[in-house]
Amino acid sequence: MKAPNKIAHIGIAVRQLDAVLPFYTEQLGLTLLGMEEVASEQVKVAFLEIGESRIELLEPLSPQSPIATFIEKRGEGIHHIALDVDDVEERLANLKENGVPLINDKPKDGAHHARIGFLHPKAANGVLYELCQYPKEGESGHE
Repeated sequence: MKAPNKIAHIGIAVRQLDAVLPFYTEQLGLTLLGMEEVASEQVKVAFLEIGESRIELLEPLSPQSPIATFIEKRGEGIHHIALDVDDVEERLANLKENGVPLINDKPKDGAHHARIGFLHPKAANGVLYELCQYPKEGESGHE
């Protein structure tokens, strides 16, 4: 199987987007591409452009959000690294077949109409990886 296409984004857990956005836009000079809520993860996200990749800031929308739990345990900071892949369903199936521990056996809906799936951090020495498959040009995404 070929390597992932690129690092899609690096996810950073934050308590409040409004409090941290000025650092990224005014001090680092990054362009805010937009914000959206991702119901499946109970988060509000802000995407900032950096080269062909993104920084994804994640604010929990409820105390039950995985991001709220992360911040409670570890504080604000890097949460995950997302890899852009062509077929997230096939990748997850192959990883599962190879005995790699997964959080998601099947893809689910993520930000920007992506289909996503998370590998368990114990698969990669404590690093949480997300696989992202984005709609191809002209497609509206998975509905």
